[in-house]
Amino acid sequence: MREFLTTEDICNELSMERTVFDGAFLIVEGITDSRLFGKFVDRGEVSIVIAHSKDNVRGVVKEMSGRRRDRKTLGIMDPDLERLRGRHARPPLFHTDCRDMEMMAIRSNALDDVISEYGDPEKVDRFEERFGPIRDALVSSSYPIGLLMFISQERGLNLSFKNLTFNRFINPASMALDARQMVSEVLDNSRSARIGRKELLRILNDEAEQLDDMWEAARGHDTISILLIGLKRSFGGFNASGLDEGSLGGALRLAFSDECFRSTRLYADTTEWADEAGIPLWRLTQP
Repeated sequence: MREFLTTEDICNELSMERTVFDGAFLIVEGITDSRLFGKFVDRGEVSIVIAHSKDNVRGVVKEMSGRRRDRKTLGIMDPDLERLRGRHARPPLFHTDCRDMEMMAIRSNALDDVISEYGDPEKVDRFEERFGPIRDALVSSSYPIGLLMFISQERGLNLSFKNLTFNRFINPASMALDARQMVSEVLDNSRSARIGRKELLRILNDEAEQLDDMWEAARGHDTISILLIGLKRSFGGFNASGLDEGSLGGALRLAFSDECFRSTRLYADTTEWADEAGIPLWRLTQP
């Protein structure tokens, strides 16, 4: 099965393909990445390769651009928590804007298009009059969860963030997060946690005060879950009732247009690299 391919396996396949293909190899982690970037690549000049893991993306780009001297291989992957650790990708490896691909879409006009499709205009207006822009409310509620994940990894706390019940700590009217309740939910979900509630909440508050950019902490999965609560309980239209997290995430990816991609740092950085290398990479519609 292809998900068990090693870095060496993938590189060997690419070296064989190179004998008949002179274009760029774009290495991505998974199928959703392939679908998203597949909308924008110059299809005749770029082959998208799914590596099935972040380690494989890193390894393939390093091996192909290094020992195998292939100057037409690049990789794109989510930074996750790397930028919070002060680590940045170097060409030909590139990170998405924000923490992951979903947050890159939420920061773009794709979110506006999704809200236009699934929101009730009057309810949306009332929400934003009371609580401010939906995008700001989303990231403000989402980033403490991602920041707590960062704290857990850095301090070895063994916290579990799987299958959290968001309704227990997200206000359905405002999408506001109750940090105390969120910490309790995570600890209740973590059988091997090594810290008490008060201490964990104190650390979270301290880290939040030092955080420069909450978009780097907010995770797409959490933000989509919170947006779903808002659409179903606060400002959604009749057609929002059938949404789930998967279909909402898919709607955001579909709404992520050429215009949205063109506005990203990822597009600017990869285009600069491709232009310097003389490689056709993206084919977007004219603005």
